[in-house]
Amino acid sequence: MGSQAEEARRFLDSFIKEFPTPLGPEDPLPLRPLSSAVSREEVQGECLELGLRLLQDRNAPQLLSVALTRAAVSEILQCDLSAFHKKQDSEEEAVLLESDPLQRFFFSRLRELCCAWLEEPPPQQPGTRRFLQTSAHAIRNTRRKMEDRHVAIAEFNQLCGLEDQTERGYFAVFDGHGGVDAAVYAATHLHINLAQLGELLSSPGEALKKSFRQTDDMFVQKAKRERLRSGSTGVAALLSGDWLHVAWLGDSQVMLVRQGQVVSLMEPHKPEREDEKERIEALGGCVAFMGCWRVNGTIAVSRAIGDIDQKPYVSGDADSASFQLHGSEDYLLLACDGFFDTVRPLEAAGTVLEHLRESRGEGSGVAERLVSQAKSNGSSDNITVLVVFLKEPGTLLSEAGESPAPS
Repeated sequence: MGSQAEEARRFLDSFIKEFPTPLGPEDPLPLRPLSSAVSREEVQGECLELGLRLLQDRNAPQLLSVALTRAAVSEILQCDLSAFHKKQDSEEEAVLLESDPLQRFFFSRLRELCCAWLEEPPPQQPGTRRFLQTSAHAIRNTRRKMEDRHVAIAEFNQLCGLEDQTERGYFAVFDGHGGVDAAVYAATHLHINLAQLGELLSSPGEALKKSFRQTDDMFVQKAKRERLRSGSTGVAALLSGDWLHVAWLGDSQVMLVRQGQVVSLMEPHKPEREDEKERIEALGGCVAFMGCWRVNGTIAVSRAIGDIDQKPYVSGDADSASFQLHGSEDYLLLACDGFFDTVRPLEAAGTVLEHLRESRGEGSGVAERLVSQAKSNGSSDNITVLVVFLKEPGTLLSEAGESPAPS
């Protein structure tokens, strides 16, 4: 614990030296806000995202980064933010806040907390007791733009201000199309919406599913305001106590490996799936083959966040499933279709084991190895892979009767 406190003190000291005085109105922000204007319900997600990026870009200790950002956002949410209201052209327009001055205000609070905590550190908060090592890797590949985003929050309770005794971790992959806006929005707000739902405590699987619907509704409003046309598939996994809850829209997927065996958790939404085809046609749309199966001849997924021009045919209603964990689970693997279109689940599990054998039980590079495999297998799409180990990677070798390869 002493070394953690010293590491935190060193970071706080270096941060204050980098920002010795509060930002003036003409000083550039250290990070550009995600949006030029936000609604009141978007403030928490946007500030948390900016705070985490700012601190993690400077290699802040993870628990300190989470605690500082949470504390600063909590103060912001208790303040009167009417001074940041954007001028409205008509009374019918939604009340929005100007992001630039709002984020300056947030940054000032964050900096003040750094000064205060350097003088008198708060009690150290415990991290998660569950083993949750992650490995993530993402590449643009041959596409012109990178439209994927991923989220890994092992300290979900600490970040979102939840104080009950159930440990939670949240992990997600979002695969954008027609632009990156929908994927960025989902990566910023979906977990915040989840944390604020009362059902999270009593019915976490239902809450996760509902958070997709709420995030889609919020993004559709933003898309109308800013004339955005993008969409994003998504898959999210919530570890809540000894339960795993998953929810998804579209063809991003999550798989579980238990004692070396692949466990199927979900069926992706694709236009050619019979029930999806029937739903779309019942609404008056069509599914046509144009290089691949597409909704109304345009979009190759049948459910997504956004895609405002194709609502309701492209649905924002997620599917979900829940599974009890027994301690025999090895890891979760979340990825976009750029991975799963070229790598079968059983092949992926074999690659993970092979990587652990060659790396002598070191799991940090396994996602990069999986991404390389998808590219070698012919994927030209953006590729994102997020692996969440539920056990020490090294123990998976011994449990499989394997020995590390000689170095």
